[in-house]
Amino acid sequence: MGSGRLVAVFGAYGHTGRFVVAELAARGFVPVLSGRNARTLGELADRHGLEARAASADDPASLDRALAGAAAVINCAGPFASTTGPVIEAALRARIPYLDVAAEIEANLDTFAHFRERARDAGAVIVPAMAFFGGLGDLLATAAMGDWTAADEAHIAYALSNWHPTAGTRLSGAVSRERRGNARLRYRAGQWERRTDAAPTTQWTFPEPVGRRSVIAEFTMADVVTVPQHLPIPDVTTYMNAEAARDVAAPDTPAPTAADDSGRSAQTFLVDVVVRSGDAVRRATAAGQDIYAITAPLVVEALDRVLTGRTRAVGVTPAGEIFDAPDFLRALAPRIAFDLHAQERLA
Repeated sequence: MGSGRLVAVFGAYGHTGRFVVAELAARGFVPVLSGRNARTLGELADRHGLEARAASADDPASLDRALAGAAAVINCAGPFASTTGPVIEAALRARIPYLDVAAEIEANLDTFAHFRERARDAGAVIVPAMAFFGGLGDLLATAAMGDWTAADEAHIAYALSNWHPTAGTRLSGAVSRERRGNARLRYRAGQWERRTDAAPTTQWTFPEPVGRRSVIAEFTMADVVTVPQHLPIPDVTTYMNAEAARDVAAPDTPAPTAADDSGRSAQTFLVDVVVRSGDAVRRATAAGQDIYAITAPLVVEALDRVLTGRTRAVGVTPAGEIFDAPDFLRALAPRIAFDLHAQERLA
């Protein structure tokens, strides 16, 4: 448990940030609320009896004040293209671990490119994309790999009952599209490719009760960044069920609404990961409720393991590299139902 340790949460008043703050408090940590909007920050702090420290990504001194005395920082403030670099720099100056919940492909690529050597040399811990998109798929792919030292391909398929995007999701998506121009990204033969054609549509048979669904293939998410960073898999592909892909793309899809006292929406998810080596296939799945809310136990469990030394690496490290993946996933029960399937042979 947190034992009263201070944890700075940058972007604490955002949709996901509020779930993270609640999870930290429930696990015995003391969240220190930070972000640009001092008024909103203060209102949230007053409501929960917590400390607020206004800070901005373009003001290093304010970030230093926000992180003062904290055991770690969790960055929940998108668009992450603007916040990851400055908050990581502040964490390095404070000599504390940094974790974020970034789903932006480009922001995550930047983190690995710009900070991997510095963080490793400093013995620092930086865990990017420790969220539903990124961390969860990475843990599942690592668990599915098991004792394999390499694989030919990994497929991470998402089935969401719906996808009502937050304002942050829409803004982050817009920033990513602006950075990519008219291109989309995919990972093939160990290389990133820029594509201008439409992403293909195919069929994916999810475990019951979801079953066979139409999916958008090459719906590239943060997992495609994290998995190849530590697993020798040359082809990594993510898929999204077509209904959810339409939801998130539509301009009039409403934001998520609370369906219970915790603030979770009624949205459900199933993540199905298949890893192939030759004609052998291994599979891992995870199911739960609300992709935004589930990010909180993911990132706080990661934080707890970092602060208690239950880690396997330093530097900029994906979830599956730094943690014992099966043990981590089982620790998330009952909020995530995790299943590691028996190895199969292709017909």
